[in-house]
Amino acid sequence: MTVPPKPKGVVLVSGGMDSLVLAAFTLRESEIALLHVNYGQPTQRKELACFHAIADHLKVRDRLVADIGYLKVIGGSALTDPRIAIPQPDLSRDGVPVTYVPFRNAHFLCIAVSWAEVIGAKNVYIGAVMADSSGYPDCRPEFYEAMNEAIRLGTKEGSGIAVRAPFVRLRKKDLVLMGKSLDVPFGRSWSCYREGEKACGRCDSCALRLRAFAEAGVSDPIEYERESDRTGGPGAGGVRPSY
Repeated sequence: MTVPPKPKGVVLVSGGMDSLVLAAFTLRESEIALLHVNYGQPTQRKELACFHAIADHLKVRDRLVADIGYLKVIGGSALTDPRIAIPQPDLSRDGVPVTYVPFRNAHFLCIAVSWAEVIGAKNVYIGAVMADSSGYPDCRPEFYEAMNEAIRLGTKEGSGIAVRAPFVRLRKKDLVLMGKSLDVPFGRSWSCYREGEKACGRCDSCALRLRAFAEAGVSDPIEYERESDRTGGPGAGGVRPSY
């Protein structure tokens, strides 16, 4: 009996915990190719190293690193313009924070869809989590629905490529538990908005990660500048007031 080939998919992997879990989750039923995008972010070196560490762990050889430094030229975000300070964590704030990179995920998805069309992949996967996205507008289900309509109209007839955001309605704590069940190496991921040997524990991304691990009852294996951040002690990265 011939075993049918697994469907091929392109998975966007930033090097963070969400995309790490996504890659491991998708690998169970698909042949995957991994895409990483350098866009001038301050943690570019660290994220790229984590991307390759994740790909090596999952034994995925088909990988692409795309450089779109023009987003740094455009600016408008604390992640692309060094003149804009990365703020202290505040998970209860309203509005879109200055760490939002204007329309970033659309740029990422366009690259992923282009590659998918060339290699014959039918699915493009992104690990967006709406509830724990700091209010970024390009992490909403409606955005991905609209992107899929644009893809249908803008790709060759019969390509059948679709964007999948399987975690968009979950919480980060769900991803921690899923990752634990998949035995993913969380220690090889990086979520911090700042470059360093240890995560700062003092940005929204660190706060969201710390909260997710705390709510899941799982120990975060990466190191933080202050040990109390990782262990949930007093003043842990500004996380406690946000539960």
